[in-house]
Amino acid sequence: MTKSLGNPFSHKTDLRHGAGCGCDACSTSQAFSADDPNTMSSDDMMERVVENAIVRSMFGQNDISRRSFMGLVGGTSFAAALASVFPVDKAKAAILDTLGKPEKTDLNIGFVPITCATPIIMAQPMGFYEKHGLNAQVIKTAGWAVARDKSLNGEYDASHMLTPMPLAMTLGAGSVAEPYIMPAVENINGQAIVLSNEHKDKRDPKDWKGFTFGVPFEYSMHNFLLRYYVAEHGIDPDTDIQIRVVPPPEMVANLRAGNLDGYLSPDPFNQRAVWEGIGFIHVLTKEIWEGHPCCAFACPLSFAEELPNTYGALLKSIVDATQYASNPENRKEIAEAISPTNYLNQPVPVVEQVLTGTYADGLGEVKQVPDRIDFDPFPWHSMGVWILTQMKRWGYIEGDVDYKKVAEDVYLAADCAKIMKDLGYEAPDVTYESYTIMGKSFDPAEPEAYVDSFDIKRA
Repeated sequence: MTKSLGNPFSHKTDLRHGAGCGCDACSTSQAFSADDPNTMSSDDMMERVVENAIVRSMFGQNDISRRSFMGLVGGTSFAAALASVFPVDKAKAAILDTLGKPEKTDLNIGFVPITCATPIIMAQPMGFYEKHGLNAQVIKTAGWAVARDKSLNGEYDASHMLTPMPLAMTLGAGSVAEPYIMPAVENINGQAIVLSNEHKDKRDPKDWKGFTFGVPFEYSMHNFLLRYYVAEHGIDPDTDIQIRVVPPPEMVANLRAGNLDGYLSPDPFNQRAVWEGIGFIHVLTKEIWEGHPCCAFACPLSFAEELPNTYGALLKSIVDATQYASNPENRKEIAEAISPTNYLNQPVPVVEQVLTGTYADGLGEVKQVPDRIDFDPFPWHSMGVWILTQMKRWGYIEGDVDYKKVAEDVYLAADCAKIMKDLGYEAPDVTYESYTIMGKSFDPAEPEAYVDSFDIKRA
């Protein structure tokens, strides 16, 4: 169903929740203050989007102040006064000329309900898609296999994906081969290893032989980080433990039922296990690799080639939302926006603990880790190379791999850097960097030597 565009000059429109929001606070007011895209021309729609951007820039994210002011002076009077001192029409023309009209404005974007998807999710209720001329619907998806298949089938224009997925899909690992691109990372850090409360006496990974662990998908940072972590402690992940693929929303129930001894999962399900009193946080993944990537925004290469303006507007929306999420001062507001049933379906305090980094660990302590999860859109080519080395290490890909070419074909760092600069953010001027992961150095220029350096591997 096509949703409406909020009128920025109306005190009845809640622009924080975006056009067509179905919450109780907006359902009545939007009906009286919104425009129906089905009766608007594309020019009218773009002008309304630009008006939203101009008014938002004046009031910032404080929509309550905007609504109070519009109610006090009247939206029509304010629009007229604004036009008398500010060249609104010229601003509209300049912005529209710069943006280029999206060839397609109605988009379906898949997401799995986890905090790693924060920018993609919040961009709908907080108006970032609308700001950049799009009427995007974010669609909750049960798990990663479903997200992959719906994307391959064309049901989704773009999707929230795990950073290894577009690499695997491009190479045909686990699915048919189709060129995919990943122009933006969603989050860095943001995962944890959780153990059942039954194992509080087994904090040393060397005691985990025979354990069963859950990960959300084979082609995931969760799988590769869990494998890396246990292997560094002398545990072979293919023979000493079992690793099962479990959709994130089912992690807690499986832990409670005893089907899993632990999991390396995206949040909020690590914190939810603590909230439910059935598990504890053994280690945050940032302690394994500080600043590691996890989730991303990805789409078929054909989408960017066939709809370049739409692709540009969508990437701009995602990068803009990601940068907003990177500010710790915005995290409580974001937690409230993404917790409702149609998004994460989680208690707000659970999501707040994840996003703010002030959280109970399940062992009797309250931790203060502000960057437990963070948000940085830049898709480093070196991150792609590292992921490919782990796919090679564990037998997910075989034969010769052109690590550099694959990483650069899929991780579109140049596109992200351009958008970041267009939005006024700083972007790195290089695309490769070295990492230290559990004390072991990774040089992206020597990927095969890195694979060969591990004692426990399949390659």
